Amino acid sequence: MFSKISRILRATGRELTILWFACRNPATPRLVKAVAVLMGLYVFSPIDLVPDALPVLGWIDDVTVLAFGVPALLSLLPAQVLNEARMASERWLSRLAFWRVRS
Repeated sequence: MFSKISRILRATGRELTILWFACRNPATPRLVKAVAVLMGLYVFSPIDLVPDALPVLGWIDDVTVLAFGVPALLSLLPAQVLNEARMASERWLSRLAFWRVRS
């Protein structure tokens, strides 16, 4: 069970770093950058559809926004920007000790 959770977190972290590096690229469309900023603001905002004070239910809307939003934004990126962001993400993640450890 923990190995499955670890794989999911690893994939999510990889996609988030790819989106981060893609948003820093000047060739990324402004719409993708704007939606990424709005998505980040929603996730960290205290105003949610379901309040975060509810232990598990409060995080479900944030996780859902990330689970559907990040892959959707990555699919809107031009191929060259996506490849550059993937390479930059892999270089950055390979420097992190906890990321190199495979379970």
